[in-house]
Amino acid sequence: MTAGRSVTVDGMLRRSARRTPERVAVRYGERSWIYAELDDAVSRAARVLRERGLAPGDRVGAFGHNSDAYLIGFLACARAGLVHVPVNQNLTGDDLAYIIDQSGCALVLADPDLAGKLAEGVPVLPLRDADDSLLARLARAEAYDGEEPRGEDLVQLLYTSGTTALPKGAMMTHRALVHEYLSAITALDLSASDRPVHSLPLYHSAQMHVFLMPCLAVGAENVILDAPDGDRLFDLIETGRADSLFAPPTVWIALAGRPDFATRDLTGLRKAYYGASIMPVPVLERIEQRLPELAFYNCFGQSEIGPLAMVLGPDEHQGRMDSCGRPVLFVEAKLVDESGKDVPDGERGEIVYRSPQLCEGYWDRPAETAEAFRDGWFHSGDLAVRDAEGYFTIVDRVKDVINSGGVLVASRQVEEALYTHEGVAEAAVIGLPDERWIEAVTAVVVPRGEVSEAELLAHTREKLAHFKVPKRVLFVGELPRNASGKILKRELRDRFAGN
Repeated sequence: MTAGRSVTVDGMLRRSARRTPERVAVRYGERSWIYAELDDAVSRAARVLRERGLAPGDRVGAFGHNSDAYLIGFLACARAGLVHVPVNQNLTGDDLAYIIDQSGCALVLADPDLAGKLAEGVPVLPLRDADDSLLARLARAEAYDGEEPRGEDLVQLLYTSGTTALPKGAMMTHRALVHEYLSAITALDLSASDRPVHSLPLYHSAQMHVFLMPCLAVGAENVILDAPDGDRLFDLIETGRADSLFAPPTVWIALAGRPDFATRDLTGLRKAYYGASIMPVPVLERIEQRLPELAFYNCFGQSEIGPLAMVLGPDEHQGRMDSCGRPVLFVEAKLVDESGKDVPDGERGEIVYRSPQLCEGYWDRPAETAEAFRDGWFHSGDLAVRDAEGYFTIVDRVKDVINSGGVLVASRQVEEALYTHEGVAEAAVIGLPDERWIEAVTAVVVPRGEVSEAELLAHTREKLAHFKVPKRVLFVGELPRNASGKILKRELRDRFAGN
């Protein structure tokens, strides 16, 4: 490739730093970085990493909480030609060891309070809060001036959430992620005047690659929080320091359920992004009633595509709130049946993609790669219908469709019916083994106040065909989720399979 023409992740930051060097790029706690300082810190951190003996292509694990240091670590890996491996900070034991071992990490950037969870012998460099941390070494390091990575080089292994099986490392190149950033910028109306707050885990692809990195690319002022704390979020919005927020439905449900949601001045919130799991339509309607000027964006996709694949914009919600929108700039999508043939509009099929945003396959998993990439398309595992205007509506995951008495039941439709009852705070519908029905449609509900199984069954009978009505309702205090907000239905099936 001709020198100076590489399309790289860290190059997005470098261009912002040259365009608006004095503008604030990131605030975290008491620290803030203008774009010129952040870009310089990344170059110095890249030198620190290369001086540890790492070579281009080596994998570097990232096992830390949200922070400015976490962001610098990722961008430093990108600039040094290393492959960043973000790891869920909640993992322990075999689950943690699996990702470190399967990816072949030569070093792990870890927050000190997490480093002890790593297996003995794993090389560790503290991210922060230590004298020898990556952040502390920046002042003593010179800027990295080595060879730039190429657009086709790997920059990250994005491990799938593992809700149904062992996680797989999606191999993302610089070029794929840069294409995804451009898709996010155009579809989500991101601009330098935005003041986004980033509170979901940065190890997850949605917060890092749909929001933080694209927002840095356009030169916005970003706030990073440790977690989506309602008090902190409302303070930032009310004081004008934040005007856009991404969160999964579980967080929006919690925010809308706070007593002060009705009393705080939240009119400064201009953009509300949601994704990672399905937003119940009744919840969306409640938030809209409180903040009618708020612009909603539904973001849909998966790790293998960077992860943004489709968006439903604010002017598209009316009349199609259950839709995930249309494909973004660099994504082509269609629906196919089990034999791979295209299905017509209005009929259910699996979403398949072609896109420069797609991963190169799964790290050291050739059989899974071949299964996912067939006939020139990536098979997503998501079932959907498409209307005549090109809008997609998710029906279910292929593995979440319930075979009840030989009839396929989409769990999402049953969940939507449950959410229309005021006594349902959250709901997940799963299929449990049953001698008569093969799989019995089963609702797992987090109740709001007093509500009975009989009441919910009667409610769903009014809204659903008889074969879709749950055979049982199980009540729980909370639903198991991964950090992105996805409900772990596999865990629910395992927990209640013998009941």
